[in-house]
Amino acid sequence: MIPVSDPPHASAGSDAAVDESRLEALIIEAQTALPFELSALANRCASALGLDTALIYLVDLQQRLLIPLDEALESLSVAGSSAGWAYRTVSPRVVDADDGVIVWMPLVDGAERLGVLAVRTASLDGVRMRRSRMLAHLFAMLITSKRAYSDWLAARTRTSAMRLPAEMLRAFLPPHTVGSSRCVSTAVLEPAYDIAGDAFDHSVVKNVLHTMILDSMGHDLASGLTTSVAMAAARNTRRGGGDLADIVGSVDQALAQWLPDHFCTGVLCRLDAVTGVLSWVNCGHPPPLLIRSERVVEGALDSPPQPPIGLAGHLAPAARQVHETTLKPDDHVLLYTDGVVEARDASGVEFGLDRFTDFIIRSSAAGQRPAEVLRLLIHAILDHQRNQLRDDATILLFEWRPQLR
Repeated sequence: MIPVSDPPHASAGSDAAVDESRLEALIIEAQTALPFELSALANRCASALGLDTALIYLVDLQQRLLIPLDEALESLSVAGSSAGWAYRTVSPRVVDADDGVIVWMPLVDGAERLGVLAVRTASLDGVRMRRSRMLAHLFAMLITSKRAYSDWLAARTRTSAMRLPAEMLRAFLPPHTVGSSRCVSTAVLEPAYDIAGDAFDHSVVKNVLHTMILDSMGHDLASGLTTSVAMAAARNTRRGGGDLADIVGSVDQALAQWLPDHFCTGVLCRLDAVTGVLSWVNCGHPPPLLIRSERVVEGALDSPPQPPIGLAGHLAPAARQVHETTLKPDDHVLLYTDGVVEARDASGVEFGLDRFTDFIIRSSAAGQRPAEVLRLLIHAILDHQRNQLRDDATILLFEWRPQLR
């Protein structure tokens, strides 16, 4: 089992020719194919490209398993398989098979990891490698476009029953990871099937990254509704061109009007990915953390306390204070809810802020991608509390990397 780059651009012999009419017909068919038909379609596309077979595996909600779309096959471990290695590193991996090789290709939508594609072929050269990658790109786009309306795809990636508050809130969540050539934001949220009051949001608008983390009071359907209204109000104002103060003000007004007995804490950020200027508003939430050169810059993003979002009457501020600083290239900003650091083991020992930040710094220094850092971290928190979180735990990490432009 070896990771690979593209083999030399050798000729694939008679297999180099592709029936373009057949391939065009398959791509047209893909536009109307139902999600459960993608497995068979992947095989036909592989054949049209001179490959043998192709199998689609999607990652489950907790990023522990790679689940095949073909319901007759077994799931694979993210932590302990060649398929998992390709998923974790977002790199192809080649494994010898009895009658050839299997190329495990990551399925990626932009910066979001979806799963892997297993391409079987009799032999491997530059042509077949490129075609395997093309096939992975095609099916990543198909899965992304179809999962927005497919209950079957959603159910296929679940390993437990989901409670109603979590179902409602997950309908509002964006992809785990978004980004551009200048910045990337990634987030995780647990317990995956029983969340209620926590949520995250991130969006790229031209050269501006917007991020938000929320923690609503309570742990029931009402807390999930509070967070959902807050997210909807923030997006509505953001999409209307409002600035950071306008966005927080609209959430304040929406909660005060529609859910006057409920509130949430939160941090909202705006990063100009060209200049590195970071603006943020903290509404009664743990302060964001700035990680620079593998250490936490103490107090860098602290700010005077402001009330939570949605408080009506005399506690509601006339205008929120927006704070500003300028990041340096490769800076990371970390947002989190208190359920992360307050997770306790059987002896009552908290996971703690120091262990939390040290894990991120060490994993990043080891070369792990941000999404993989958070996947490993949330699993460490779950293991610390024996998979029984007493509160929602949400983490959002974004980085500015202008030198990649």
